[in-house]
Amino acid sequence: MCTVILLHRPGHPWPVLIAANRDERLDRPWDPPAEWWPDRPRVVGGRDRLGGGTWMAARGGMVAAVLNRPGSLGPAAGKRSRGDLPLLALEAGSAAAAAARLAALPAEDWRPFNMVLADRAGGVFLRGLGADRAAAVPLPPGLAMVTAHDPNDLASPRTARHLPRFRAAPAPDPDRGDWAAWEALLADDSLGAGIADTLRVPPTDGFGTVCASLLAIGADGRLVWRFAAGPAGTTPFRPVPE
Repeated sequence: MCTVILLHRPGHPWPVLIAANRDERLDRPWDPPAEWWPDRPRVVGGRDRLGGGTWMAARGGMVAAVLNRPGSLGPAAGKRSRGDLPLLALEAGSAAAAAARLAALPAEDWRPFNMVLADRAGGVFLRGLGADRAAAVPLPPGLAMVTAHDPNDLASPRTARHLPRFRAAPAPDPDRGDWAAWEALLADDSLGAGIADTLRVPPTDGFGTVCASLLAIGADGRLVWRFAAGPAGTTPFRPVPE
């Protein structure tokens, strides 16, 4: 399962901050964020070479990320790749419009998924359970942590352990380039009660954390994206070209 943390601060010069770890099969090939889709101008995202889509992408000041639900890792015959969902979302003009668009599609076309959509107005959570339509839920101001479970769901061992730590940590300062506290949290591979509550998953049975992202959306729509092309703490974060 992946992890996305979103901090929404209405009225702040940087109203939305995002941190994310991507967990995946270690043998599944991928490319770091770039403009990989000629038919989608200005869309920048990491590319999954197997499905051709992305786990996280941005266009202008809008970000879209997709995560698996419990027990739904990997592709399935007859289902569309979930990596298409962020690309479809970024065709809309805002996070709210993207959520409405995706919620109108038949969720059974994909295996179960979670999505986080964000722009300078805040974030939206989208839950697709593999049937009927996906449900869109605006994320309230404050901190939201999404794993394979719903936002801030303490049934997720990872959320139960790390949500209080993010709440207690100093917020990043994009103007100063200070992301130290969140970088340290994303790099934490210590075991609590077990592997399920580890934020940076060490290689385990061919699976683990493969990369990490830190993003900021400005009140003026600016986007700052810092990407680590490997697990945080082992690989430096570098700016993603706009």
